[in-house]
Amino acid sequence: QVQLTESGGGLVKSGDSLSLTCVPSGGSFASYIMGWFRQAPGKEREFVAAVSWSGGVTYYADSVKGRFTISRDYTKDTIALQLNNLNPDGTAAYYCAAHPNYSLWHANSLVGRYDMDFWGKGTLVTVSA
Repeated sequence: QVQLTESGGGLVKSGDSLSLTCVPSGGSFASYIMGWFRQAPGKEREFVAAVSWSGGVTYYADSVKGRFTISRDYTKDTIALQLNNLNPDGTAAYYCAAHPNYSLWHANSLVGRYDMDFWGKGTLVTVSA
């Protein structure tokens, strides 16, 4: 069973940076797309960024382009999300997610669908003003 474990959340101030890590286990991820989503208090969960496991193709929500960077650490087989220039709107629970079929996910992303099959439990990021 695929498991995703997030870490790296915490309390930071506006303008600060933070790095989140997702450790996937329990599967073979060559065909996977790995992503990060977030859910702010009182709001729906939203797509943040994604990266293909094998080719490193990246996707970003418009709201985070230029500030957040998703990457795969090929030595540790983990997924990182670097959050720069955070503001209070970045306060949310951040979830790692995965889908086993990158090609299907890519096609769906073209019409704004970012469905994932596997989810971590989340890590909380709080940004103070």
